[in-house]
Amino acid sequence: MIYLFATRIFAWLALLGRSFAAKNVKILILRHEVAVLRRQVAAPKPTWPDRALLAALARLLPRLLRGHRIVSPRTLLTWHQRLVREKWSQPPSPGRPPIPDELRDLIIRLGTENPRWGARRVHGELRRLGHKVSAATIRRLLREAGLGPAPRRQPAGREWTAFLKAQAHGLLATDFFHVDTIGLQRLYALFVMEVRTRTVHILGVTAHPTAAWATQQVRQLLWQLGDRVSDFTHLIRDRDAKFTAAFDAVFVSEDITVAKIPPRSPDCNPHAERFVRSAREECTDRFLIYGRGHAEKILHEYATHFNRHRPHQGRDQLAPLDDPKVIPFPTARIQRRQVVAGLINEYRPAS
Repeated sequence: MIYLFATRIFAWLALLGRSFAAKNVKILILRHEVAVLRRQVAAPKPTWPDRALLAALARLLPRLLRGHRIVSPRTLLTWHQRLVREKWSQPPSPGRPPIPDELRDLIIRLGTENPRWGARRVHGELRRLGHKVSAATIRRLLREAGLGPAPRRQPAGREWTAFLKAQAHGLLATDFFHVDTIGLQRLYALFVMEVRTRTVHILGVTAHPTAAWATQQVRQLLWQLGDRVSDFTHLIRDRDAKFTAAFDAVFVSEDITVAKIPPRSPDCNPHAERFVRSAREECTDRFLIYGRGHAEKILHEYATHFNRHRPHQGRDQLAPLDDPKVIPFPTARIQRRQVVAGLINEYRPAS
């Protein structure tokens, strides 16, 4: 502020030595410059020292000229009212004490892990844990976290995920995926996965998948499983037209319930979709497939690698056919074995 006043005073002293004509010319130039700047700047933003200087000098202007400046009497009143509000503003009321982050996270955790619990049920559980918080606060925090009223709190996708986890022991998943040959022919592979162990069965590859062909493939699968068929209770499949009533009847005859996923919801069959991604990234997308026989041979070799050697996060980094009770011991010598036409490496302790 002092610096601004000092520069202005020296500028006024310099004006005293100029002639009257020079001052008039300078005023005309400054007025034109202001008019040009007004066309470019819609709302100037002066600082507080600028406002103080303009407010002090505005009193020296004639009344008729005050309304033509960027600082009008209305602007001066607005600045003064703002200063009054800032000086006499009251601090906001503290209100209720905020909920600690640990308690907030606990409330959301209870609501997420227990989708059938309402706000009152969560309130009671917190009271047993020694936390005092109102049911209304719990309801508000759950709503802010996107958890609606129970029992509709959990979205359909999460309910389906809970179903998959609960039935994983006796669950089968099936689907088709396509492979393109070097001659631009599209082949279709049908597979079934045992979800609990992630074991994959390649049922067949064909260029013309029909409902009768798919039904015959699953008949052969159930015959190969033999007595193990009784271990399975559900089959997850999509709504492909090739999965007909005859296809479902093959599983129903073995007391296996067929569960169809919602339309256009591949995420409801995640285990099958994940296998398709793995098969394409690790195998088929890295080959030039010559025909149906070549595709079937490659996919069977990859399925053998997938079942006997490839680790899976869902099985604690074990392969589907690994025995979880066997603990391998590290050895100094490691042997490499190339599979799937030398595309994939497998490592085992050297004998």
